[in-house]
Amino acid sequence: MDHPPYSPDLAPSDYHLFLHMKRFLAGKQFHSDAEVETTVNNWLQQQAVDVFDTGIQKLVTRYNKCLDSAGDYVEN
Repeated sequence: MDHPPYSPDLAPSDYHLFLHMKRFLAGKQFHSDAEVETTVNNWLQQQAVDVFDTGIQKLVTRYNKCLDSAGDYVEN
């Protein structure tokens, strides 16, 4: 499968997992990069497999929309 042209619909910052991580990190303060890294790594390890699976399935749907529209903008 060819890679589609650039599309904001596939922006990695929109990925399903980051929405959950953003909620988890909201309001927390860290004193070092190492503390952030440890906290995020621990959080990632605690996530259930279905959280990752759901995110991948959503990405597949968005990728298909992008392919179908030849890379033009797609409404969510």
